[in-house]
Amino acid sequence: MWPDRRIIDLFKTEFPIVLAPMAGVMDAELVIAAAQGGALGSLPCAMISPEKAREQVNIIRQRVTAPINMNFFCHTPVEADPAREAGWRALLKSYYGEFGVDPAAPMTAANRAPFDEAMCAVVEELRPEVVSFHFGLPHPALVKRVKAAGATVMSSATIVREAIWLEEHGVDVIIAQGAEAGGHRGMFLTDNIARQPGTFALVPQVVDAVRVPVIAAGGIADGRGIAAAFALGASGVQIGSAYLRCPESTVTPPARTALAQAHDDSTVITNVMTGRPARGVVNRVMAEVGPIWPEAPSFPHAATALAPLKAAAEKLGKVDFTNLWAGQAVRMGREMPAAELTRALAGAALARLGALRPS
Repeated sequence: MWPDRRIIDLFKTEFPIVLAPMAGVMDAELVIAAAQGGALGSLPCAMISPEKAREQVNIIRQRVTAPINMNFFCHTPVEADPAREAGWRALLKSYYGEFGVDPAAPMTAANRAPFDEAMCAVVEELRPEVVSFHFGLPHPALVKRVKAAGATVMSSATIVREAIWLEEHGVDVIIAQGAEAGGHRGMFLTDNIARQPGTFALVPQVVDAVRVPVIAAGGIADGRGIAAAFALGASGVQIGSAYLRCPESTVTPPARTALAQAHDDSTVITNVMTGRPARGVVNRVMAEVGPIWPEAPSFPHAATALAPLKAAAEKLGKVDFTNLWAGQAVRMGREMPAAELTRALAGAALARLGALRPS
């Protein structure tokens, strides 16, 4: 038995496990597989159009009756700064030459859009059981509409102050994202990555500070980690990196190799890939330019000048400019079907939790 069933009862899933929404490396197939295994499947929608989001949800609905979490970014957009863009391209000039990319050629702007009226209309149409946000919350009027559509609302907190703010603004579940977690930091009331607490320090402090259920995220990739999160007061866990090498993910073969070869010290927090701090496996540009470059274009504009380099390198089987977002437990990922992995994670956690109970 799970010591806290609030997440299971709220989401109506078999296990208190949330598949992390990992934009760019997954689609409906991984959502379906994780849901078939008993987890809450999350569809990342920040990099797709409303039409694509509708298509993906319809595919999921045709295959499973499980609940769906639609995930969105809710950052405040900023215009590209021509001076910073020019400086960024100048810094990348040698790479353009090496890979035969014309730095003067038009480049498609990075497509990470915040939650807006159009996406809210899609949520109202599709009525997902859960909607989660990253980087705080969108405008209160949009949150109200999401809740009126029947969705449970989640968002990420990287410090206790953010968790309290989220609860005060109507969030039903808080994801406590520790510094170990892969992908973009969900921070929105701070920009100091040096002060980001780890999962084991953050979770119990968030649990003590709020009344809503807390989901632990960051560095959790096996039954021991799940059991530890529950021991700290979490009601569930969000897991991403452990699923990256599942056959249902869209991770490319070169990226799969890089992830399989990663070690416990292979990830860093960087801003050079998108302009916003995110944790990933070190690639060439992160190592040679970053991991932190103070003058990188603001999110998401740093990704624009890297896109043609990423495409050119990947044609050669290289991941020099590819986002390999992953947490510090990436080495613990497994090459097995996502449904099977989910059941294995839950089973190992329950066995561990049972062993911890006093006889």
